[in-house]
Amino acid sequence: QVQLVESGGGLVQAGDSLTLSCTGSGRTFSSYSWAWFRQAPGKEREFVAAFSSVYWSGTTYYADSVKGRFTISRDNAKNTVYLQMNSLKPEDTAVYYCAARSPLGFTGYDTPSKYDYWGQGTQVTVSS
Repeated sequence: QVQLVESGGGLVQAGDSLTLSCTGSGRTFSSYSWAWFRQAPGKEREFVAAFSSVYWSGTTYYADSVKGRFTISRDNAKNTVYLQMNSLKPEDTAVYYCAARSPLGFTGYDTPSKYDYWGQGTQVTVSS
């Protein structure tokens, strides 16, 4: 059974940093693309960052709202993707989800429906 498990969420103050982790099990994700999405109360799930498969150049992509503050990275040996979040703002408050997608495609990397596997989510709350 394939499973993604996030960790690292919590309550922080504006300006603080936080690192989220997401570990996959049940298969090897080294050739997969990874992404982070988030969903705030009453809002749709939105794209945060993506790290494409090596078959798609192993490139990172970011939403404009987090560019320069967040960094996505991956450790294929650990089947894990990370999201380093710096200079957090109250508007970053949301449930953060990791997602994995097979290397068969990478178009629409910012579209949730393109991803094959999802974690259960981890809450990040940033107080002002």
